Amino acid sequence: MNESFYGNESAYPVPWIEANDGNSSLELSSRLPHSAVNPWDIMLCISGTIIACENAIVVAIICYTPTLRTPMFVLIGSLATADLLAGCGLILNFVFQYLIQSEMINLLTVGFLVASFTASVSSLLAITVDRYLSLYNALTYYSERTILCIYLMLIVTWGASICLGLLPILGWNCLDDVLECSIVRPLTKSNVTLLSVSFFVVFSIMLHLYIKICKIVCRHAHQIALQQHFLTASQYVATKKGVSTLAIILGTFGASWLPFAIYCLVGEYNYPAVYTYATLLPATYNSMINPIIYAYRNQEIQRSTWVLFCGCFQSKVAFRSRSPSDV
Repeated sequence: MNESFYGNESAYPVPWIEANDGNSSLELSSRLPHSAVNPWDIMLCISGTIIACENAIVVAIICYTPTLRTPMFVLIGSLATADLLAGCGLILNFVFQYLIQSEMINLLTVGFLVASFTASVSSLLAITVDRYLSLYNALTYYSERTILCIYLMLIVTWGASICLGLLPILGWNCLDDVLECSIVRPLTKSNVTLLSVSFFVVFSIMLHLYIKICKIVCRHAHQIALQQHFLTASQYVATKKGVSTLAIILGTFGASWLPFAIYCLVGEYNYPAVYTYATLLPATYNSMINPIIYAYRNQEIQRSTWVLFCGCFQSKVAFRSRSPSDV
């Protein structure tokens, strides 16, 4: 039985390779010529490279600009850092899979990817909570209590992500029993089930909070309309744009991760690897889109980008400090 890192290698038949009676994919890949590199792995590596470059710029901008040290940008920096690590993990996975054959390195790479993507999803949840607090408790949002709450969220986010990433390394893997493997080897079926259920919990919380945010935005618009006796065209457009932005954010997140999360629950280790690749690749696109949605659309980050890459840029325009709900 020839198995790849992502499932059953029978989806990519190589007739001239003799059966290896249960040898791992790492042993098999050591006999593959350079021309036999899986094109799906190449696409994942390219995706990881783009993700790493995009998010490295965001991290550099936030670290380079002293004014971007508010809790809102700390959360965006956490998301960019997690996505940066995920992109680097995809690149390392490609390198180790084809150049270095070691089960321990394989486990370390898988654990690194699990921790990075978990931190990315958890950071999205933290940003959603922050947006909700900025609207629900607008008058007290900038208090020390809110700042403490945000830093606690970061500690929980990264602590839980690191713990989940360490589980395969600490023994929760299927290296000793292939029948326990999931669609992502060497993670066990119970491991990916835990990750999938955690994702659905996070997605449900985000959906609930974004519905509440939409209600708050619409209620604020209605109150302004009552005070002014009518709803101006600009207010209507702003409200509609805000609701549409929230729908795009949640829709992008769900479309990227839901297929892979569902397949983790229903898929088996001996299913063709193409199914795993076809659902995992769109999931990585979420880390590619995150910097565009959460960072590059922000005016202050746009300004800092010009300053970082074009030091000659001098702007006399005063950029207002935006709330998380504007980002």
